[in-house]
Amino acid sequence: MASWEHFSHEADIGVRGRGESPDAAFEQAALALTAAITDLALVQRDAQVDIRCHAPRLDILFVDWLNAIIYEMTTRSMLFREFEVRIEGQELRAQVRGESVDRKRHQPVVEPKGATFTELLVTQEDDGQWVAQCIVDV
Repeated sequence: MASWEHFSHEADIGVRGRGESPDAAFEQAALALTAAITDLALVQRDAQVDIRCHAPRLDILFVDWLNAIIYEMTTRSMLFREFEVRIEGQELRAQVRGESVDRKRHQPVVEPKGATFTELLVTQEDDGQWVAQCIVDV
């Protein structure tokens, strides 16, 4: 079953996604990222942005993925709520949907600065579920 969660880390925040595939775990971790900023239910799916990342290893690809989302959020002044990820080899292609930030409605509580390699983990657990996690600097 796919899910996301936050975990504590001093002044920063940990994001963790779980899913039946790396794609699903990456999607769930992206939801955790947005949920660290605002209530997911407040974010509409009005606009789509395409994201591509390439990395030599799956764990590095995960950090690049989150940093690509943070970049798009910052440069476009958007929040994203829906993520469709496809990983093939060393490449990730995604479509993300969201809307422009409305500070009154979204009331963002943090501004993510970047995903880090701290507590980085991308692995398949014994039950077959994939987990993708790391600390995000806020």
